[in-house]
Amino acid sequence: MCVVCFVKALVHVFKLYLTANYTDAFRGWPVDFRWDDVCAVGGGGGRGALTCAAAAAGVWLLRGAALGDAGRAPRGARSQALCLLQQLRDLPGQLASYALAHSLGRWLVYPGSMFLMTRALLPLLQQGQERLVERYGGRRAKLVACDGNEIDTMFMDRRGDPGAHGRGLRLVICCEGNAGFYEMGCLSAPLEAGYSVLGWNHPGFGASTGEPFPQHDANAMDVVVKYALHRLRFPPAHVVIYGWSIGGFTATWAAMTYPELGALVLDATFDDLVPLALKVMPQSWKGLVVRTVREHFNLNVAEQLCLYPGPVLLLRRTLDDVVSASDQTQALPAGDVGGNRGNELLLRLLQYRYPAVMVREGLAMVTRWLQLGSLAQEAAFYARHRLDDEWCLALLRTYRERCVKEREEEEEDWGPHGLPFPWLVGRGLSPRRRRQLALFLARKHLKNLEATHCSPLEPEDFELPWRL
Repeated sequence: MCVVCFVKALVHVFKLYLTANYTDAFRGWPVDFRWDDVCAVGGGGGRGALTCAAAAAGVWLLRGAALGDAGRAPRGARSQALCLLQQLRDLPGQLASYALAHSLGRWLVYPGSMFLMTRALLPLLQQGQERLVERYGGRRAKLVACDGNEIDTMFMDRRGDPGAHGRGLRLVICCEGNAGFYEMGCLSAPLEAGYSVLGWNHPGFGASTGEPFPQHDANAMDVVVKYALHRLRFPPAHVVIYGWSIGGFTATWAAMTYPELGALVLDATFDDLVPLALKVMPQSWKGLVVRTVREHFNLNVAEQLCLYPGPVLLLRRTLDDVVSASDQTQALPAGDVGGNRGNELLLRLLQYRYPAVMVREGLAMVTRWLQLGSLAQEAAFYARHRLDDEWCLALLRTYRERCVKEREEEEEDWGPHGLPFPWLVGRGLSPRRRRQLALFLARKHLKNLEATHCSPLEPEDFELPWRL
């Protein structure tokens, strides 16, 4: 019995040593790139980019649309007194929300930041890191964000041998999920597909320091994008942002903030965290949950997505019960995709980009199409509605060419991806033609995969978005 206890104690000490070695090695790693290393030449940001002095307080986030009118001071002579009274009444709710966010809330939203999970996954993390270095020539780098957090990254460069299709000339920046690490995460699909890949760990994940709240996550993503553009020297048009699950937040933040980036791919992600949080928490906690999410975990993916003007592809997994708002006590049955929050993400995107198409008939058509959960159902649906791809393409191209000519005559500025959204194509179409165009656009922006939420994406399923 004593021998057994001794062996168990020895294994425990060895695990502690490995954990310390894994993190301490990175702490002693020299800083390869800082968020302000590009201040002298300009950061190259787009909408919401800050000056170097302002960035020290944190990068720009969408806040007003998420929090609404809450917290606005009332008008009138008694405004200051009423505002103070409102703050006093609101204080218990704020304290409860803060306590929930920094305890149970953080563990539920970002379980990968828990020390016990890192320790449990340590052997796999080390094996994954060794694999990336030995098989793919990965280069590890330490980046320092504007909040002082150190971000652990790994870069696999394929530019020297880009392959027959030149995929290695494009860089895919991978944003992992809430329990994902670059050592064993979603970067495997674009990597095996032949692209150059840059992986990074959320603050508080693996060897990255800090806590994975939205502001810190955005700060980390900011320095990762700057590193890709200014140190790795990839042209913005050759950078693809790939976000899986909760990584859709940082992916859409980067695309919104740096609109000149080439493309955006979102895999198994959602439009907003509130519906998913309400599904797993008691109904009696609804008010507290909504407030906590809005104030501390406002992952407003759909709002950010609509501010990116470039090509977008959504990958929806038909067996995904994680991002489904349906009340499921068991595994999601095959084909039951009605509650998938990726549906709302697509609808929000199409309604913003093509408002004249996504009204009445068009909206109803896409909504019905999103209920289909199998390839056989989709094929029957297309056959019944006689989709005419050639007509849809010709209509879109004609509209674009006409708008291009008008903007050139008026000497209007262009966006980084040509004609900016929203497009008013579709006005005056018959109901049947509007339905066809709406279905065509939906198919071009969303691809179904018969897979669960955590199934590794196959390399052949990773593809770049459609471009007109």
